Amino acid sequence: MPVDLRQLRYAIAAADYRSMRRAAEALRLKESTLSRCVRDLEAGLDVVLFERSRAGVRPTVAGAAFISGARRVVQEVEGTISIAKAAARGEAGRLRLGFYNSLSAGSLRATLLDYAQRYPAVEIRTVEAARERLLGDLAIDALDVAIVTGNPTLAESQALALWSERILVALPTDHPLASQEVVSWGDLRGETFLIGEHDPGPDVHDLLIANLATPGDRPRVVKHNVSHANIKALVGLGQGVTLVSDACLGAHYAGVVYREARDSKGGCRIGFAAHWSKDNDNPALTPFLRLLRERYPALRDPD
Repeated sequence: MPVDLRQLRYAIAAADYRSMRRAAEALRLKESTLSRCVRDLEAGLDVVLFERSRAGVRPTVAGAAFISGARRVVQEVEGTISIAKAAARGEAGRLRLGFYNSLSAGSLRATLLDYAQRYPAVEIRTVEAARERLLGDLAIDALDVAIVTGNPTLAESQALALWSERILVALPTDHPLASQEVVSWGDLRGETFLIGEHDPGPDVHDLLIANLATPGDRPRVVKHNVSHANIKALVGLGQGVTLVSDACLGAHYAGVVYREARDSKGGCRIGFAAHWSKDNDNPALTPFLRLLRERYPALRDPD
């Protein structure tokens, strides 16, 4: 026979209060309504669930077994409903995040920690890849949001300017420049710059060209099909130097030191922005973007 949740809740309340009257009062019902519903349930099951007396009601052996199962059913259904509502609000489910910066320190790490604390029921799936691949994954709905370098243009309506970080040079510890607290760009001419598989895009390349290129001489760049971590390992092995941002300061690599790169105007910074697709319908994206706007209010995305 079909049994609805209302009948289960009424039977559970009767068992808990040991009284149809007190159960009805707790549920803000007429006693006759609750009593009739429980009797209909018993008739449909062809099982006596309660012994009735002037003192109240008491579950029978069969009734106690039924009530035990009913509690599990109600809890599971209510839990499923709660999860569905949370998912609709973006407070549960999954968020697919693309990036290529380090998670060892910095704003991205702090943002993800904050988001995880606020929305512990959301599973964060991360993808580390080159900028062009991340933006391509957004276009085919393989990602919900990508955080990449560069400030968004007016044409990029689905983008949000975020934080900026200092540009640092990762050097071997025995490099002549390692003894300096600050390194000028001019000191880096002639160095071999290592870039990993997850190329940060045109911004770092533009920095190298702007600060090191001269007529007839361009900086030597060697690309390795390895991760950020192994690029640092190669620096530690004396294979070259590389550019990193503040986010890398939380990770330590043998034989590597970090020094700020400056020009005559001071230090260099690189901006980060979040990108997403206007057709994305994942509810978990909305709270994440709301958190970004809350944490970085000085820079807003274009209307």
